[in-house]
Amino acid sequence: MQKTYDPRAIEQSIYQEWENRGWFAPAGEGSPYCILLPPPNVTGTLHMGHAFQDTLMDTLVRYHRMRGDNTLWQGGTDHAGIATQMVVERQLAREGRNRHELGREGFLEKVWEWREQSGHQIQQQMRRLGTSVDWSRERFTMDEGLSRAVTEVFVRLYDEGLIYRGKRLVNWDPVLHTAVSDLEVLSEEEQGKLWHMRYPLADGSGHLVVATTRPETLLGDTAVAVHPQDERYRHLIGREVELPLTGRRIPVIADDYVDPEFGSGCVKITPAHDFNDYAVGSRHDLPMINLFTIDARLNDEAPEAYRGLDRYEARERIVADLDAQGLLERVDDHKLMVPRGDRSGAVIEPFLTDQWYVKVGPLAEPAIQAVEDGRIRFVPENWSKTYFEWMRNIEDWCISRQIWWGHRIPAWYDDAGNLYVARSEDEVREKYSLDAQVNLTRDADVLDTWFSSALWPFSTLGWPDKTPELDTFYPTSVLVTGFDIIFFWVARMIMMGLKFMDDVPFREVYVTGLIRDAEGQKMSKSKGNVLDPIDLIDGITLDDLLAKRTHGLMQPQMEKRIAKATKKQFPDGIPAFGTDALRFTLAALATSGRDIKFDLGRIEGYRNFCNKLWNAARYVLMNTEGQDTGLDGGEHAYSLADRWIRSRLQTVIHDTRRHLDTYRFDLAARALYDFTWHDYCDWYLELSKPVLTGEASSEAARRGTRHTLVQVLETLLRLLHPIMPFITEAIWRQVAPLAGSQGETIMHRPYPAADPALQEAEAEREIEWVKQFILGMRRIRAEMDIPPGRPVPVVLSQWSANDQARLEASQGFIDFLGKPESITWLEPGGEEPESALALVGEMRLLIPLAGLIDKDAEITRLEKEVAKVQKNLDQCRGRLDNPSFVERAPAQVVDKERARVAELTASLRELEGQLEKIRRL
Repeated sequence: MQKTYDPRAIEQSIYQEWENRGWFAPAGEGSPYCILLPPPNVTGTLHMGHAFQDTLMDTLVRYHRMRGDNTLWQGGTDHAGIATQMVVERQLAREGRNRHELGREGFLEKVWEWREQSGHQIQQQMRRLGTSVDWSRERFTMDEGLSRAVTEVFVRLYDEGLIYRGKRLVNWDPVLHTAVSDLEVLSEEEQGKLWHMRYPLADGSGHLVVATTRPETLLGDTAVAVHPQDERYRHLIGREVELPLTGRRIPVIADDYVDPEFGSGCVKITPAHDFNDYAVGSRHDLPMINLFTIDARLNDEAPEAYRGLDRYEARERIVADLDAQGLLERVDDHKLMVPRGDRSGAVIEPFLTDQWYVKVGPLAEPAIQAVEDGRIRFVPENWSKTYFEWMRNIEDWCISRQIWWGHRIPAWYDDAGNLYVARSEDEVREKYSLDAQVNLTRDADVLDTWFSSALWPFSTLGWPDKTPELDTFYPTSVLVTGFDIIFFWVARMIMMGLKFMDDVPFREVYVTGLIRDAEGQKMSKSKGNVLDPIDLIDGITLDDLLAKRTHGLMQPQMEKRIAKATKKQFPDGIPAFGTDALRFTLAALATSGRDIKFDLGRIEGYRNFCNKLWNAARYVLMNTEGQDTGLDGGEHAYSLADRWIRSRLQTVIHDTRRHLDTYRFDLAARALYDFTWHDYCDWYLELSKPVLTGEASSEAARRGTRHTLVQVLETLLRLLHPIMPFITEAIWRQVAPLAGSQGETIMHRPYPAADPALQEAEAEREIEWVKQFILGMRRIRAEMDIPPGRPVPVVLSQWSANDQARLEASQGFIDFLGKPESITWLEPGGEEPESALALVGEMRLLIPLAGLIDKDAEITRLEKEVAKVQKNLDQCRGRLDNPSFVERAPAQVVDKERARVAELTASLRELEGQLEKIRRL
């Protein structure tokens, strides 16, 4: 083994061997275990959310593979309709061309070219993370098999009356000219205006005041609504108002939707341009006037003076005209949530248009039942409440998009506008008895990307064909996903799985939290706080990090602020931590909470953990290679420490398996960390030294300890492997022959199972006593500034016969690690010398201080320490006694100062106690 741990020297070569040897393919003879990779966008790059979920999925997959299960991690990518089309359109724009010049077929050829050349980046990044996806089975939502599945589902649902075409209100992106899903709309608070407008009563008896943040939509108003119990307006219900600037009259209606306490209590109703108004308009059978073109200009439904204007140009002119006619009551500054397309950045317009829909009511009921009766279980369970709330208020699903890249809808129209749906044009003619003379034109729309994703659990396994994989791995075992797509993806997969497979798509849904930055902020490009997992693995200079964080900002004015914050947080850039340290950090952060703060200090600590494991392995190899580790027989005499570590190992095996089985990756990581760092490295390796080097040790004792060193390390590597695959593989290949472990790779070795016969409670109690004894001596040395290597006399008081027996059994360990000059048993009732004290159970461990320290020098040192701490304490108390500091400083600063006072007070008390003790000598 190399002297120092260098992840760059081992990771990529190990991964290439794993993949080239086909070791990720299903091979176990146990029960089927299958996880579906949530398909990342083909345009995407690995972000912290991907790294987090991929680490957890790979941990589960490696764990079950080692348990002997027939394990498949089914991977693939999503065609990402809008995102991919935008990437290729921008590429064309740089060449001075556009998609319309190429035509649909020519443009799609360009998209496929881009996909072949550039659409594989995220898979390569996933490999860097160590993910053991069966790449030989990788799927793409636009590949031939999945496309056939999409068409089959569409046609079957249409034939059953569960897909229809209708005019409904949708989120419309006026730049991309397509409907978009709610998930593709980002609403953020922005500063705007609230315009209060007067609508004259038709009989001339007065006016009503309505308020809006979008005055251009008044041209599409078809009613003014008031609350039916609002005494101010009940007499006006059923009467009419003059709609300004239009020459139209609209009714005053009553609806419970109106909040009489908000504004004037009168609400303008524009059913074609507001989702709430659409619901009101549907209840009252109001006309729905669509004012806009596909690019958000006013169309011919608007008065002639405003036709052809952009919506914001129209807004300015309408406000000016209202003001000129005395119909503008007032204008207020107003903060409002503005919906923008996540791809284009354009303000989304509610738009009335013909779209394709899935009638989801009949599909939702069985999907609700599947979670209610336990066929699907959410982890944590509270997410089932979110699922039920969404599913019980579900609306029909808009599945059409007005772009070119995607699954084209299998529908055709004749010249009279009649609609035909089938798998192909030939099937249309056969199904509907149309001869060759009937001209057919295919629907230009494509399906929402989420439609093909909803089929992912069974389409990736070969459906609609009956394949061995479908028979073996469906239903899959667990879905690992974020809470933000429970409705958009999880619920739809459940509905489609039950419909077409007559069974649930997965047994459990493990819902992860959201990775945030160290301050708890959501990571986003606009905030400039994104961490790239590859940068954490490989490291990045400050200059490169600044360039990455400030390039292509949608808000260029944020550049200076982002640069300043980045320089403060990462003055030297980010060092290389390696994949295993990143993965262990992510596992340790996988609590059951909703939000997870990613602190660079954690990954630095787990990089040290990797170093600790590496150095421990080097110690083991140095003491066992070429030595007798008990593989060829011979007597084994196991020391107290050997029996203790083997017993502790059984506990950590049991706990780790239990935590992984219940998706508590954080608790599994903690158990493994504590055992590795504290039990194995800090204590057992030290306790092995007196046996291996002691002249009095028998060969059988040395053999037993060498055997224990390699056996426990080899087992520990298998325990750690699912979370830390690279370092464990590298070390295991060195250690395995010494432990008698066969095989070419650790990933195909069995996951450890606890052996109750090796658990020894008494050995654990005895070593705990030894640890207290040695730690007591170390603490006294540290407090009294006695050099660690200097032997010191020990006096034991208030001891029992059990203490004497334990010391006799462990004298070698205590002599080696505690370095006592002598050990004296003080007879009962004997006077204790002036000493420093530590407790070992009820026994008092005393180290007489006379002669060990320079009394005057120690008093001088301690007095200086006391004065220094007192000065700092007085400064902190002074700040807290200042009312303006407590009132004005941020709460976390004040809390930090109070914690500092408590810490300094405790330190002062301890120092004064030591000083008094020295003075008494």
